[in-house]
Amino acid sequence: MQVIRGFPARLGALLLPGALLMALPQSAAATAQVKPDTTLAGLERLTHRRVFFGHQSVGGNILDGVRGLLPSPNPAAPAIVEVKDANATIPPGTLAHAFVGQNEQPETKLAHFERLLDGGVAKQVDVALMKFCYIDFTSSTDAKALFEKYRTTLAGLKSRHPGVTFVHVTAPLTTVQRGAKAWFNELRGRPVYGVGENVSREAFNALMRQTYGGKEPLFDLAALESSRADGTRETYEVNGRAYPALVPAWSDDGGHLNAQGQARVASALIAFLAALPEAPASAKAGP
Repeated sequence: MQVIRGFPARLGALLLPGALLMALPQSAAATAQVKPDTTLAGLERLTHRRVFFGHQSVGGNILDGVRGLLPSPNPAAPAIVEVKDANATIPPGTLAHAFVGQNEQPETKLAHFERLLDGGVAKQVDVALMKFCYIDFTSSTDAKALFEKYRTTLAGLKSRHPGVTFVHVTAPLTTVQRGAKAWFNELRGRPVYGVGENVSREAFNALMRQTYGGKEPLFDLAALESSRADGTRETYEVNGRAYPALVPAWSDDGGHLNAQGQARVASALIAFLAALPEAPASAKAGP
C-alpha cells in the first residue's frame, strides 16, 4: 500500500462522512478468476437474452474483451451490435451497446441512456446497464450529487420499464502515480495523478454499494479493477484511510484496460449477466 502524505488540506473536502465510508469490498467476483467453462456457459445463455450497454471508452475496452472470449466457429455466443437509433430492432442473443453522452459530462450520459431506453430500446431488451468513465470524476466532483442524479434517473427508468432488469455498475478507477515524479509533485504541492480522482470515484462507488449491494444487481467494476489475480488489492492511503486504485498490470496507460484487464473484466461481466434471473413473464416488455 502506498501512503500519500501531505494531502489533508487538499482532500479533506472530499472525504465522505464516516457512516458512508465502507471497507474496500472483497466480493467473490472481484477476487476469483472466472473459469473458461463458466464463460462459455455464460455466452451460451446470453444467446437467449437481449442486453443493452451504455458506455464510452472503458466500456469499449470491455466489449473488446468480450469479443476475445467469443468461441469460433462455435455460434453459441451473443452478437455485439452498436445501436444508434432508439427504434433499432434488438433480437434475442444480442449484446447491444451505444456510446452515450460526452466524457467529463456524466449528466449527459445519464440523459442519453434514459432517452434511448424511453425512445424504444426498453421495449427491445431484457437487461440494461450503463457506466460512467474514470474521466467523469475529478478531485472536486460532488459524488453525492452525481449519485443522487443517477439514483433518480434509474428509479424512473425502473418504474417506467418493469420488464427490464437494470444493472448498476461502479465507476472505473485509474492507477496512482508513484515513484520520484509523484514525490516531486507532492513536494511542490501539485496533484499526484489518480489520488484525488480515485477518492471521488470511491465516494461515488461507496454510495452505489450502500444503496444497491445485495438489493439490486450491482456489477462492481472498481473492485475487479483494483484486485490482482491472487485476490490482493491495489490501494493507497490518504489521511489514514485506504482507497482502491487500478492494478497497473490491467492497463498500459493508467486508465484504459489492456488485453489482460479486458479479458478479466469481460469474463466476469459475462458470468454476471448470465446469472441474472429471468424477469417475470408478466413484466416483460413487448417486442
